[in-house]
Amino acid sequence: MSTVQRTIAVIFDFDDTLIPDSTSELLKRHHIDPDVFWGESRRLVTTLGFDPAHAYLTLLLNEVGKGKPLGNLTNADLTRFGRRLDDKFYPGVKRMFGDLRRVAEKSKFEVRFYIVSGGLEEIIKGSKTVQDNVSWVFGCSLVGDTIRGPLKYIRRCVTFTEKTRFLFEINKFGRDLRRSAANPYLVNKAVEKRQRDVPFTNMIYVGDGLTDIPCFSLVKQYGGLAFGVFDRTETSAKRGLREFLKTDRVTSMHLPMYGSKDELGMMLRAAVANRCAELSLEKVQAEEIDYREA
Repeated sequence: MSTVQRTIAVIFDFDDTLIPDSTSELLKRHHIDPDVFWGESRRLVTTLGFDPAHAYLTLLLNEVGKGKPLGNLTNADLTRFGRRLDDKFYPGVKRMFGDLRRVAEKSKFEVRFYIVSGGLEEIIKGSKTVQDNVSWVFGCSLVGDTIRGPLKYIRRCVTFTEKTRFLFEINKFGRDLRRSAANPYLVNKAVEKRQRDVPFTNMIYVGDGLTDIPCFSLVKQYGGLAFGVFDRTETSAKRGLREFLKTDRVTSMHLPMYGSKDELGMMLRAAVANRCAELSLEKVQAEEIDYREA
């Protein structure tokens, strides 16, 4: 029997895609200069060969402890901090989620939202906007000697290519990611294409930086859509990203504005509507095949 997968996945990076950098906000709240912190993080990368994500997580943990700027920081503290960020989202983000769901529902399809981020997972999950709209969050995670204790160790680090692993988890198990969360090796399981929850052709990826390029490439390679996000600040990293994007890794690039009349907001609404139309046509064709084979 021919089948048409009915779930569309819209996958976002978090920091500088949906919201200004949340780790920098955390640093500022604890009177740590973000420019100094990120400068030291870059130094660890360039002089000691650290992976960028490991560099910033290591520096962050160095600031945790009695008498240090972050104090006895716990995951509960990070979650509480995340709750304070709901007024920081870029214009139109909150309404966008509902609009995209309604677009899909009109055609009797489903849209689900995911976050794949190199930021701190507990901060992201603390946001009520995320809690109300996002099916699953993949991010960096820290832990202490106990679940509730002060943070001491890196539990999970989301690197450039680690992000693509999570795309495959969404591809195979996106309707119930508890399975792969309980068994991180499950992503390597061979799953027939027609049995995968979210085909790559049903994926839309939105990200802002060099860490998102493997995801841009993967999604576009397998028939999905990828949108690049730029703020108005033209940093060297942004200029570098523009060079990478000349190789057609993304569909287009936009300011982080998600309203129905904003360029990116319109593109996302149109992308979901167009994919629903394509899936509707595929459904009709599949039914015709089933009829002929009966």
